[in-house]
Amino acid sequence: MPSENRFQRKRVLITGGLGFIGSNLAHRLVALQADVTLLDNFHPQCGANWANVAEIRQCVRIETFDQNDAQNLAWLVDGQDYIFNLAGNISHIDSMREPFADLHANVSAQLALLETCRAVNRVAKIVFASTRQVYGKPQSLPVSESHPTQPTDVNGAHKLAAEHLHLVYHRAYEIPVRILRLSNTYGPRQLMRHNRQGFIAWFVRQAIDGETIQLFGDGQQQRDLNFVDDVVDVMLSVANCDQTNGEIYNLGSGEPVSLKHITDLLIELCPNTRFALTPFPPEQKTIDIGNYVADIGKIQRDIGWQPRVALRDGLARMIEYYRERKEFYW
Repeated sequence: MPSENRFQRKRVLITGGLGFIGSNLAHRLVALQADVTLLDNFHPQCGANWANVAEIRQCVRIETFDQNDAQNLAWLVDGQDYIFNLAGNISHIDSMREPFADLHANVSAQLALLETCRAVNRVAKIVFASTRQVYGKPQSLPVSESHPTQPTDVNGAHKLAAEHLHLVYHRAYEIPVRILRLSNTYGPRQLMRHNRQGFIAWFVRQAIDGETIQLFGDGQQQRDLNFVDDVVDVMLSVANCDQTNGEIYNLGSGEPVSLKHITDLLIELCPNTRFALTPFPPEQKTIDIGNYVADIGKIQRDIGWQPRVALRDGLARMIEYYRERKEFYW
């Protein structure tokens, strides 16, 4: 982050603000003395949790309506300086089971926000959280932003559509947008109730509970992870860099790790944990992307971002957080 605090007294809206990344971002912005508003519809299968904002609840404004509600959205968007657009479903499995619900959350809601910005606020700087899932199965590694986009699931297809909508509104109406293609983000305040929003949170829950971690296949699949504090850093930085306007950036560590290695670290941190190899369930096999590692050279060149939290340290911090707060997340 730049040494000066550009967020002090600025009006900031975070959609999906009581979820995992949104709430971590809110904590940081409160510390930066921003005027923060959180919007969340509290979908029962998503990550919104009052415990995520317990320490800052008196310091933020919280609205609980659906982002597709254009009338309410208009007065909320009007006058905002920054909009961190993090709302949406992230479950690949759920998107295949309920594609129209995923369409509602990941396309219709994004179009509603952009139309509202066109109508009442064309100057707010928007950061949109997309996903590496838009690439589908990588043709080569590492994956750069120019890699073909061939999603393997409904969620990836809808996220890609939302990216295009953001870029259309940028080109047609000069609305300032930045798009981040996130890899596997992990850390405190993540959804832990079920295993349909990424493997890492479920692995950590099983480790804390001393259960057996199930690894699909041979466990050698490579993934690229970021601790949530590093993701918050980059969101704040791209929001304040004019060079990033209209750009798409990969996030990742640049250092892929196997699922087996992640499991070994968790066993080291939680010695009662075990692991077992198991065949891929059919519904997982059809949408699995194989190995993935991001090329993060573009964002390093443009804003100088570099992930700072090592995987073992991030996992240790995550485990400590949930051991103290299981009653709010299990």
